[in-house]
Amino acid sequence: MTTRRTFLTTALASAASLSGGLPVQAASPRRNKLCAFTKHLQGLSYDQIADIGAEVGLDGLEAPIRPGGHVEPMRIEEDLPKFMEALKKRNLELTILTSGINQVSKEQNTEAVLRTAAALGVKRFRMFPLKYDLNKPILPQIEEFRVLIKDLVQLSSEIGIQPLVQNHSGKDYFAAPVWDAFSIMKDYKPAQFGFALDSLHTTVEGGLSWPLEFALVKDYLGAVYFKDFKWVGRKDETCPLGEGQVSPDFAKGVLKIKYAGPISLHTEYMVSKTTTKVPDADFVKRSIEAYKRDLGVLKQWMNWA
Repeated sequence: MTTRRTFLTTALASAASLSGGLPVQAASPRRNKLCAFTKHLQGLSYDQIADIGAEVGLDGLEAPIRPGGHVEPMRIEEDLPKFMEALKKRNLELTILTSGINQVSKEQNTEAVLRTAAALGVKRFRMFPLKYDLNKPILPQIEEFRVLIKDLVQLSSEIGIQPLVQNHSGKDYFAAPVWDAFSIMKDYKPAQFGFALDSLHTTVEGGLSWPLEFALVKDYLGAVYFKDFKWVGRKDETCPLGEGQVSPDFAKGVLKIKYAGPISLHTEYMVSKTTTKVPDADFVKRSIEAYKRDLGVLKQWMNWA
């Protein structure tokens, strides 16, 4: 006679055989706020950008609020509230403000940008990259960056907004090797200064050693970026998630540490071919398809229900 126990045992064994002998793991609820970078949507109205975020099923956006971005820094007090209102109507948030700020300065309108953003409920901003001068000694430049970051962290803590540094691959980027930025970051609490750890750039720079960099900064993650790339000769070119060099193990690492902060999806391989400054309807359609396609891969990697 078939009992409930024997039925369940048989069913699980069948499922395991279909998955190559591995036990079937039930999907888990998503613990992370999900946003997406909107750089390639530059030129669309605030309502159009918000509509795309809502259609894709995001919690919020990571939006460029910097020179040439959706909001110009010198018009932050006039235009950011309009953008935020468009998001609010679709139950979206500005999860990460991608800024043109890497120091406290009048030229970057630092204080006005951060105070306006924080007053509107923005909790974190990505710093603009700092770069090395390769014609000068590196270590003294790290000390110069330390001073700039100290002032920025102090102002940000006072205002109530968290600065994030993204590790960006390249020969002269501060934080490209991760260790240099962490040597400064470790002097602060994670809530004061964090990493926007990028799966693409971590893999480009780290190669096989990326788990080392991940382990180093895991307690300082303020955001995690998912995007992928292929090597084309000696150049890395972005591609749809799951089709390139970025390993699903990156997602496993995020799951293992029970990271609960925001995750941002980057589809930077979407580059508008239009000759106008405003993306056309076909590009918008393909952008939405790209978001949904990569989100499907991300859900599999993160085992989200």
